[in-house]
Amino acid sequence: MAVEMLFYFFSILTLSSAALVIASSNPIHSVLFLVLVFCSTSGLFILLEADFIAMIFIMVYVGAIAVLFLFVVMMLNVRVVQFNITMLRYLPLGGLIGLIFLFELFLIIDSDLIPLLGINPKPSITYYGWVDKIDALTSISAIGRILYTNYFFLFLIAGMILLVAMIGAIVLTMYRREGVRRQDVYDQVSRDFKEAIRLTNTKH
Repeated sequence: MAVEMLFYFFSILTLSSAALVIASSNPIHSVLFLVLVFCSTSGLFILLEADFIAMIFIMVYVGAIAVLFLFVVMMLNVRVVQFNITMLRYLPLGGLIGLIFLFELFLIIDSDLIPLLGINPKPSITYYGWVDKIDALTSISAIGRILYTNYFFLFLIAGMILLVAMIGAIVLTMYRREGVRRQDVYDQVSRDFKEAIRLTNTKH
């Protein structure tokens, strides 16, 4: 019962947040609602026991992509403009795309929806529980064993490439403005301590 309540809660939160991403006129609010969509979707993945995918959603989408979008929007200083265009203008095209998407879903999961539509279900199929025959490992543990044993060299190379890319982006975006006093560490370290203190005559 608790799992079902959490499922409905995260599902409603995901759908409402996704709608607010489009409906919000403030781009910063749209990015924040997008972050809420990713977090609630991670909750759904946790309910499905897909811990690794939930962690990837939090680390990659929320911690990197959504925060990057937020920084870009805040740095561009986008003005909040109240548009007079209603959403009914895009309703026909959006409704057509939504119907196509729902039709594809019906084609994929038709065997599960046939009993709900009142049609006689297909002959029952006997399922064998393979879960009891394998080791009880979580998805994160299984992926971690493979990643840090068979592919550890590639993992280190990917980390170094990302580090070089981050340093390159920082160096390319740095610029010096005229008239701004900056700290020169080399001059401070190489300074002679005998000349650091000087006696001056304060008499007028």
